[in-house]
Amino acid sequence: MTKEQLKLRTMILIALFAAIIGILAQITIPLPLVPITGQTLAIGIAATILGSRNGTLAVLLYLIIGSAGVPVFAEFSAGISKLVGPTGGFLVGFIPAAFLIGLYMEKWGFTFTNAIIANVIGMVITLAFGTAWLKISADLSWTAALASGFTPFLIVGIIKAALASWIGVVVRQRLISSKLLLTHSNMNM
Repeated sequence: MTKEQLKLRTMILIALFAAIIGILAQITIPLPLVPITGQTLAIGIAATILGSRNGTLAVLLYLIIGSAGVPVFAEFSAGISKLVGPTGGFLVGFIPAAFLIGLYMEKWGFTFTNAIIANVIGMVITLAFGTAWLKISADLSWTAALASGFTPFLIVGIIKAALASWIGVVVRQRLISSKLLLTHSNMNM
């Protein structure tokens, strides 16, 4: 495979996962301030499969597309106002979450156990960013921000972290075995 073919394949995978994030974002359970969405599940899957660099690029592409006006955010919403509104911290938190999930996996291995640990870390990072931003943007006390932006999402977040781990590890192994996802060990095959 030439360098150009590898670059094109990587760009297609990044775009595909940005689209998957946008699709899963439409799965929502409305709550008063912050809905439960499929976005965090998709972020975990993307980072578990693609790793730190490409997983983060998929998230950035998703955020750019949504900010530009394509309705890929939760409940078919879009626009820069979503990034600066009450739920903007969750969206911004996806960036370090994806990077750190992928980085943890790259450092410790792409196993189910490591994926669970990495995805729980990513969930906490997303919730921390979101809760801090919610506190500031909605002018809430820390107690109210935690009650609205952190606590209600812990159990669902752990379930989504486990699901993202399982899906991510299984799909990653299958993509590698079919040579659709190249790693350093199979690049020269």
